[in-house]
Amino acid sequence: MIISNYNNIDDTNHQNKMSVVPQSRLELLSEMEEKYEKKDVDYFVKLLDHKDYVIRTRATCILVDIGGEDKVPYIAKVLKNDPNELVRHEAKNDPNELVRHEAAFSLGQMCYRSGIRPLEDATKNDPSIFVRHEAAIALGVIGSQDARKTLEKALDDPAEPVRDSAVVALSNLQFMEKLSKNERFAKLTGG
Repeated sequence: MIISNYNNIDDTNHQNKMSVVPQSRLELLSEMEEKYEKKDVDYFVKLLDHKDYVIRTRATCILVDIGGEDKVPYIAKVLKNDPNELVRHEAKNDPNELVRHEAAFSLGQMCYRSGIRPLEDATKNDPSIFVRHEAAIALGVIGSQDARKTLEKALDDPAEPVRDSAVVALSNLQFMEKLSKNERFAKLTGG
């Protein structure tokens, strides 16, 4: 009897947790999987404006995975202009912050110099600590000395996580400049 009640409680909790994942999202994710296998870039670019932040986040990651420097402007646009940017809140786990954070991370992982300017802008100007921190780390992952001034300015950011991220990124820039023999290792240590 205790086991039965416990199982019922678990089932109820599980059902409540699953209600945050609507069937329509699952269906779209299935469609996305098919389009991913075909490397349908235009399809994923259109999804960057989808109303569902989960879909926008996934589309960002998929474009990065498909690869190519030609994807940088799309990811940079997400970083700067998430569709619901005007309704941002400083609350934790704001969906728009999450999407922009993922765009900053993704630009870092892409490691193209063309990603530096949008990351510098986010490091300096994004209202979210979460995004500024990730943009600073991403600059360190890219590893270009061009970002040094922005990262040094981030050492004065009012938020400690952003300052700490600037230290991590600047450490990687210095390591890459003076000691690194393996660029891949250096990029892994950038964040």
